[in-house]
Amino acid sequence: MKGKYVFFLVFFIILADQALKVFIKTNYFIGEEHNMIGQWFRLHFVENEGMAWGWKFGGDTGKILLTLFRLAAVIFGTFYLRHIIRKKNHPGFIICAALIYAGALGNLIDSMFYGLIFENSDPYMQNVASIFPSHGGYASFLHGKVVDMLYFPIVSNAHYPSWFPFWGGQDFEFFRPVFNLADASISTGVIALVIWQKRFFPQKEKANEITEEKTTAKTLDDRAQVV
Repeated sequence: MKGKYVFFLVFFIILADQALKVFIKTNYFIGEEHNMIGQWFRLHFVENEGMAWGWKFGGDTGKILLTLFRLAAVIFGTFYLRHIIRKKNHPGFIICAALIYAGALGNLIDSMFYGLIFENSDPYMQNVASIFPSHGGYASFLHGKVVDMLYFPIVSNAHYPSWFPFWGGQDFEFFRPVFNLADASISTGVIALVIWQKRFFPQKEKANEITEEKTTAKTLDDRAQVV
């Protein structure tokens, strides 16, 4: 697979991800929600300081560590993508790696720069943030919040039965997390790798089979000599 195709795939994902985030950040207030398709696909503006899907990690220190980890992962991913392209790995594997890389880079941009270029989105004032405000951004370098907006409550207003362990009687909703295109790109790449790993690495599987056959043959030969 040629490098230029990988570049365009990564570029398209980042462009789409950032364009949607900037649109939401500059047109929605925190918590604002609009139905796109019925009740099960909505745009719902939230921000998170942690990992994908709104997970958090260790407060302010954890935020910096997570951003630095993302930065290291993206730097490593740049060289790794170039390596597997030159090595001519399976195109499917390269695409999966590119999806994960693009998603990581998309959220890294938020963490590194959004605090510098955006006004704070205050959940109490319900203001619509401006970009490049005259009074400066809402946070310093590496402290930006990740913008999420994709919300798919396919099953809502339901309840766990009273006999259900731990959550009996509580509200049930599927799918609850609010995410962005970068999160979706990472998840798609990881899931595809898990599903099609045997197709992506057939030589490795074949080598394992040959090794197992040789081990079995040697074991049988040793037993025959003993007999």
